[in-house]
Amino acid sequence: MSRLGFRIEAEAPGSQARAARFTTLHGEMITPIFQPVGTQATVKALTVEDLREVGSRMLLANTYHLMLRPGPEVFAKFGGIHRFMNWDGPILTDSGGFQIFSLPHSRAITEAGARFQSYVDGKMHLLSPETSIAVQKAIGSDVMMVLDQCVPSTVSHAEAERAMLLTHRWAKRSFDARGDSPQAMFGIVQGACYEDLRKRSVDALTAIPFDGYAVGGLAVGETKSEREDFTEITTRLLPRDLPRYLMGVGTPLDILEAVHRGIDLFDCILPSALAKRGTAFVSRGKMQLRRTAYKFADEALDANCDCSTCTRYSRAYLHHLTKADEVLGWKLLSIHNLVFYHRMMAEIRASILDGTFAAYRATRREAWAGTDEDTPVRTGKRRRPGRISPDSSVNVGDHAELVLST
Repeated sequence: MSRLGFRIEAEAPGSQARAARFTTLHGEMITPIFQPVGTQATVKALTVEDLREVGSRMLLANTYHLMLRPGPEVFAKFGGIHRFMNWDGPILTDSGGFQIFSLPHSRAITEAGARFQSYVDGKMHLLSPETSIAVQKAIGSDVMMVLDQCVPSTVSHAEAERAMLLTHRWAKRSFDARGDSPQAMFGIVQGACYEDLRKRSVDALTAIPFDGYAVGGLAVGETKSEREDFTEITTRLLPRDLPRYLMGVGTPLDILEAVHRGIDLFDCILPSALAKRGTAFVSRGKMQLRRTAYKFADEALDANCDCSTCTRYSRAYLHHLTKADEVLGWKLLSIHNLVFYHRMMAEIRASILDGTFAAYRATRREAWAGTDEDTPVRTGKRRRPGRISPDSSVNVGDHAELVLST
């Protein structure tokens, strides 16, 4: 029996999109849900108070990095990551497989696991399925991921098959290593861009009673259309009554299309990574705050947003902070971007519940395809603290239960 009690509340007509609920060790979650990436027990530039304020409900943490620093012994001392970082919501930990994939010249993969050199102290480590799960158990995450071998989506069929079969063997070892821990665990479907391998991977992994399944091996070299096609191919094969997680994806349009194809959980570094570079997600696509056109702009960042950044600061100030590489600019844009993402997830959920997802998807696909270079710079009035946008009916602190205007 699943440790998460996943249950579907509604499915969109003419789509695989669904709204659901599941229960973790740290509370009930609603889907679709976006998880900000807290690689090293922190979402960069933000406090946990910031995260609660913007509407974050579930975070992702990185097993590879946390294993090296501060180390599992620290989490054991503190009783887990939640007390350590003062976060009382659910946390999903990846297994370290993608980070190993990202070190092609400084690791060796065998049946035993992945041997690599620590970037912290130069020591050699073996990350095996058993080690990965032991670290995740010490971290105390709500959802653990099996150790997998990720390969570029463009590799040959033979290479993709070898990595997939190793992933299956590691998945079984990961599952066995969990033992009687109450933490949930997801299997990871691999197979690159080969339909026959994706089917074989689903068949092998669904024979193990995981609590959910992730679509892995995408956003690593394939085209956007290939990513969408293989997301849909995989979700159509996965069990309907368990959560589906698309790892590391992506932009608002990527998420919208993946929800349409049956995905429930997401994570991505983009909201904070692009904020660091001065990029904001807004009602009409993306805005590049480094543009000189904003030097004297007294407007709010997005006239349709009531986050603390949009109600308190001008585009000119955000432009200045970005150009000066001030950490405050990174923080303020991260706050806005995460509010945008969480509001988007709430709107998607609301449209599924009220049967209007198809119309919502069509409208947003057109709106989010643009950038500020496609539209005039002066697109909104100056915002003052406390002003409520006529286009907004969302309180992101309780976004799940509201039906939002679209």
